[in-house]
Amino acid sequence: MAENSKDVGSASKQSLVFTYGTLKRGFYNHALMQDLISRNDAVYLGGDFLTHHTFPLVCGPHGIPYLINLPGSGHRVKGELYSVTGPGLARLDDLEGTAIGHYERLPVRVVRDRGDVVSAEAYFAHRSFGEALWERNGRVGLSEYSEAEGRRYVKRRDRPDEGGSILDDVRVFVAASDGK
Repeated sequence: MAENSKDVGSASKQSLVFTYGTLKRGFYNHALMQDLISRNDAVYLGGDFLTHHTFPLVCGPHGIPYLINLPGSGHRVKGELYSVTGPGLARLDDLEGTAIGHYERLPVRVVRDRGDVVSAEAYFAHRSFGEALWERNGRVGLSEYSEAEGRRYVKRRDRPDEGGSILDDVRVFVAASDGK
């Protein structure tokens, strides 16, 4: 499916969203981005983008990637940039669990491969557990969520149903000390 930059209706406000994990092309949740593109609720802006500052990027429970809002730690993180309408942003917020405190959408500056600095937004691990995830991962992060990490991702439908929420899974993961 071609994902070239096409015009999106100018009637609604656009937001730039930096994706670094499962929403990227080739990863499981990119199907949502493809749907948004097909409905003219998103446009892939092409090119390679890196965060302007360094941030921790780690994998948590179920191989879920988390960007952590600790600028100056970690690496400059590689990702993709999309222009997204308000309705598209609402669907992304729903996927990312912003209403339940799973992720929070925060400003981030990213640099295009040709050097342009762009202000966008990204989904960061919620502040209630982000730093603990960084500590749990030994303060070692990734510069890119790659195919290797993507293979460890467990789809929602394939996760054990133990009656808890994703936030419960995060708490258990953070509390574990076995390093796995």
